[in-house]
Amino acid sequence: MLGFSRSQFIAFLIMVALIVVCPFVLYPVFLMRVLCAALFACAFNLMIGYVGLLSFGHAAYFGMGSYVTAWTMKHWHLDAFLAIGLGGLTGAALGLVLGYLAIRRSGIYFAMITLALAQMVYFFCLEAPFTGGEDGIQQVPRGRMLGFLDLSNDMTMYWVVAAIFIGGFLTIHRIIHSPFGQVLKGIRENEPRATSLGYRTDDYKLIAFVLSCAITGIAGGTKALVFGIATLTDVHYSTSGEVVLITLLGGLGTVFGPAMGALIVTAMENYLAQAGAWVTVIQGAIFMVCVLAFRRGVIGEIANWRKLTL
Repeated sequence: MLGFSRSQFIAFLIMVALIVVCPFVLYPVFLMRVLCAALFACAFNLMIGYVGLLSFGHAAYFGMGSYVTAWTMKHWHLDAFLAIGLGGLTGAALGLVLGYLAIRRSGIYFAMITLALAQMVYFFCLEAPFTGGEDGIQQVPRGRMLGFLDLSNDMTMYWVVAAIFIGGFLTIHRIIHSPFGQVLKGIRENEPRATSLGYRTDDYKLIAFVLSCAITGIAGGTKALVFGIATLTDVHYSTSGEVVLITLLGGLGTVFGPAMGALIVTAMENYLAQAGAWVTVIQGAIFMVCVLAFRRGVIGEIANWRKLTL
C-alpha cells in the first residue's frame, strides 16, 4: 500500500476523494490556494517534524521559486512543467547554499540564522530588476502543461495542481519512511548517538534541507501560475511564520497534519475576510482554542485519541 500503514492508507484515500469531489462544490481557485499552502507546509514539516530543525526562513525558497517560475513563464514562455521545475531547482540551489551556512547550528541559533539569510533574500528581491520590486511580476500567463493542457481553464489548472500536490505528498511520505528518513528521525531524537554510530549528521540534515527547499520552490512556482503574480509577500518573513503556524495547527511530525492545517488557515483567511479588522482577533481566538484543545495539532490529537499513525 505504497508504504502506508492501514490507517494512513485509509486517510490517504479520503484525502484523494476530497480532492476529486471538492472542485464540483467549492471554488477551484480557493482549493488550489489550499493545495499550494499544503505542499509548502508538508515540505516545511519534513524539516521540523522529522529532523527537528526549525527554519524561520522557508519563505525565501517559496518566494524565489515563485519569482523564477513567473519570470520564465512571462519572458521565456516556457512550458509550465519546465517553469515549475526551474522553480524547484531554484529552491534546491538556494537551499544548498544557505543550508550549508546554517546547518552546523541547531535550535534557536539555526532558526535565527535561517531568518537572517531569508531577510537577505527579501532585500535582494526588493532591489533586483527582474523581480519588479514592490510591484512584483504581474500578469503571468499560465500557458500550457506538457504542450497540450491549456491551464487558462481553472478546472484544468486545478487537476494539474492536485497532481503536483499528490506527487509532492507521496515523495515526502517516501522520504520519511525510507532508510534515509529513519536516520533523520534518529538525528532528531538523539544526534550525538547518531554521530557515534558513524552517521555524518550534518550531511544528512543538509540533504533533507535541500529536498525540503526543492519541494517548497515547486509549491511557490505552482502558486505563481495559479494567481498569475509573484510578489514580495512570497519572500516576506510573515509567510515563514504562517507556514510554522499551519504545521503546528495541523500536527507537527504527522504526515497529514500540514494539509489539514493549510485547509483550516486558508479557509479562515478566505471566509473571515468580510470581518475586516476583526479578522485577526477572530483568528487569534480560534488559534488559542486550537492550541489549548489540540496540543498535538488537529491530526496529532485525532491520531493519539484513536491510537493511530497519521
